[in-house]
Amino acid sequence: MVNRMLNRLKVAIGTAAFSLLATAAMAQAPDQALIDKGAYVARLGDCVACHTALHGQAYAGGLEIKSPIGTIYSTNITPSSDGIGGYSFEEFDQAVRHGIRKDGSTLYPAMPYPAFSRMTQDDMRALYAYFMHGVKPVAQPNRANEISWPMSMRWPLAIWRTLFAPAPTEFKPAAGTDPDVARGEYLVTGPGHCGACHTPRGFAMQEKALDASGGPVFLAGGAPIDNWVAPSLRNDPVVGIGRWSEDDLYYFLKTGRIDHSAVFGGMADVVGWSTQYFTDDDLRAMAKYLKSLPPVPPAQGNYTYDASTADMLNTGKTTSSPGAEVYLRECAICHRNDGGGVARMFPPLAGNPVVATENPTSLVNVVVHGGVLPPTNWAPSAVAMPGYGKTLSAQQIADVVNFIRTGWGNHAPANVTAADVAKLRDTGAAISGGGFGAPSSGWLLLHPQPYGAGWTFAPQTHAGVDEAQ
Repeated sequence: MVNRMLNRLKVAIGTAAFSLLATAAMAQAPDQALIDKGAYVARLGDCVACHTALHGQAYAGGLEIKSPIGTIYSTNITPSSDGIGGYSFEEFDQAVRHGIRKDGSTLYPAMPYPAFSRMTQDDMRALYAYFMHGVKPVAQPNRANEISWPMSMRWPLAIWRTLFAPAPTEFKPAAGTDPDVARGEYLVTGPGHCGACHTPRGFAMQEKALDASGGPVFLAGGAPIDNWVAPSLRNDPVVGIGRWSEDDLYYFLKTGRIDHSAVFGGMADVVGWSTQYFTDDDLRAMAKYLKSLPPVPPAQGNYTYDASTADMLNTGKTTSSPGAEVYLRECAICHRNDGGGVARMFPPLAGNPVVATENPTSLVNVVVHGGVLPPTNWAPSAVAMPGYGKTLSAQQIADVVNFIRTGWGNHAPANVTAADVAKLRDTGAAISGGGFGAPSSGWLLLHPQPYGAGWTFAPQTHAGVDEAQ
């Protein structure tokens, strides 16, 4: 009897030891396919954009994120002792989907964990495998946030998380949902966290809706984020994507340029770092989901082109409109007298949702600072628009913006003032007067600019990150 018990004990100990060794081996060398899948999930979540400082090493953190409460610096998420090298899968999952750090405190909502809470366990395990075994460790200590007391206290964030962040629940589509639409919904509302920028926010900095169950406010457009406005992704024919096809959305996310639109601002970063690397099936699924959303009441009715603006510019009779004179001299060479632009290079201004939206911040910002249409794998050339902040006066910029917002059938308010332009140009701060809208809590969720502040094109940044992976 004793010998039998000893033999059983030996077998049990041997089995346990084998299990521990097998677990250790798996931790050291997970399946390469799992790591590769995790690399793709990291692209879906655009992790590199926020966790890589400008010209810094991939995922080593240090990106400066300006928020209404102070400056937040993104953290090192490489598998080093300065990063997340000591995180178990459970601790990693707590941070990404629950918003809880390893020490038990709550993360600032600069980390979009309300959206990531929907991510599947399969994607999370792949993501963990990638960060632990597919990312180069970088010894770079995290930089302390620059937030004054009492806003620097972490414990109130736990209350915010309880009130506004849903309990993590793996995404499951509604019964009978088309599989492509379901996949698109998962990507848009989960790892893609599109609502972080494209959904308006409430009094406590929370997204007013996290999915379509929240009604027309979901993806209805955000307030200024770093002086760019994320437009509506709903089917409004003037200020949304109502006149866009599924193909339009697919090519826009893949290339950043289509015949009647071009990417700029924060979305240029999303295309440059993230969506251009998605599979065609995933891009198609996102487009199909966005077009499947319930219709919303048109904010400005339908758009009808008005040729009178082009007729005036063609005749050169612009003396009665200072903005028209500026446009004819500085803008028409690319955007044309008819406001039609050049397909896949210079976006049209006639009927452009960014032009027509209630808030003119994006339009003023691109005129002041310029922009770059980023290079992608599909379209490797970068197309730039110069900034006019130093060559035009604040009044001239206000005049031309108001002209564009009311020309060719656009019916946006012509309420931009020279004071509005000067404030944006000279301080870089959000503008609350002149119809621009108040600073947005969405500033907590801005994407960095991989091409440099002021849109100085720096392709080596992109290449450096890609090589580091």
